[in-house]
Amino acid sequence: MPQLSLHSPIGPLTLTEEGGKIISLDWGWGRDQTETPMLCAARDWLDTWFDDPKAAGDFPFPLEPIFGTDYQKRVWNALCAIPVGTVKTYKELAQDVGGSARSVGQAVGRNPIPILIPCHRIVSQTGLGGYSGDGGIDDKRWLLNLEGAPIPSGG
Repeated sequence: MPQLSLHSPIGPLTLTEEGGKIISLDWGWGRDQTETPMLCAARDWLDTWFDDPKAAGDFPFPLEPIFGTDYQKRVWNALCAIPVGTVKTYKELAQDVGGSARSVGQAVGRNPIPILIPCHRIVSQTGLGGYSGDGGIDDKRWLLNLEGAPIPSGG
């Protein structure tokens, strides 16, 4: 599967493509580098997004997580509908998709395409909650600040 890495303000990131779709975004620099038109365009979009998320617009390329249950995919689709600069709580998202705040949290934590499927926009009722990025909660706080999103008290 073709991969392409990029430098970002929160560290190196690696995009992976399969069948003309982005299937994962991982922290760290990938071993192999392949400049496909899709990966180059996705990298360029991310560079723009890190400069100004509101100006970048929605991610314009197809996303196809490499794994996930139907429920997890429903949660991930709902994450994509949360506008830049906005947060929702795990509980609010659970009300939207069904399930519990805990099940939403588990699905969010298994998101294979973070940032592009914006799991950083989900917070707990008492603070930021968790984050699976290399920098953990510091990355989540940084991403929310970049978007101009409200940081919950306790976060």
